[in-house]
Amino acid sequence: MSFVPNQVMANLVMGSDGSTTLDGSSKTLSSPQDRLRFHELRAQASAILIGGNTARNEPYATTPLPLVVISRTGEIPESVLANPLLHLWQLDPVSAIQRAHIEFGEKILVEGGIEILKELLAADVIDQLFLTISEKTGGENIYDLSALTRNFTVESSEKFGNETLLKLLRN
Repeated sequence: MSFVPNQVMANLVMGSDGSTTLDGSSKTLSSPQDRLRFHELRAQASAILIGGNTARNEPYATTPLPLVVISRTGEIPESVLANPLLHLWQLDPVSAIQRAHIEFGEKILVEGGIEILKELLAADVIDQLFLTISEKTGGENIYDLSALTRNFTVESSEKFGNETLLKLLRN
C-alpha cells in the first residue's frame, strides 16, 4: 500500500534539551497553547496511533476518535482498555499506519511516543510533524532535535511566551 501524502501527522512536545517526557509524562512539558493545537490536530484526524508506553503513562481513557495502541508487551492499563474506541494491535508502527488507513481513513495522527515516532521517521512515513519546543529541561527520553527534523522543512513557526510551535513538512 502506498501512503497518501500529507495524511500521516505526528504531534510532539519536547523540552529545549530534547526531553520528550518530564516526570514520566509529556503533559508536564505542555502548555495551554500546545494543548489547543493538540485538540485542533485531533479534530482533523480519523484515528490516533500511540505505543504501549504512551498508553501506560498518558491519559487515554477516553478519546474523541478511534485509538490504536500498538504494544510489544500487551501491558495496557485498565483505564485505556475501557476506552470504547480502543483498538489494540500487535503490529510494527508502519504496518499499524497501513492498517489504520484502511480501517479508519486517510488522516492518522501519531501522538507517540518517541520510540514509535523514530521508527516512523526512519521509514519516511510521517508527512507533517507538529513540534512544540518548551523551555523546560531535565526530563527523560531525550532525543536530538536535528535528528528528529532532518528530513523536514519548517512551514511555520510561532512563538508563545517561552515556547515555539513548529509545523514541519516532509522534504
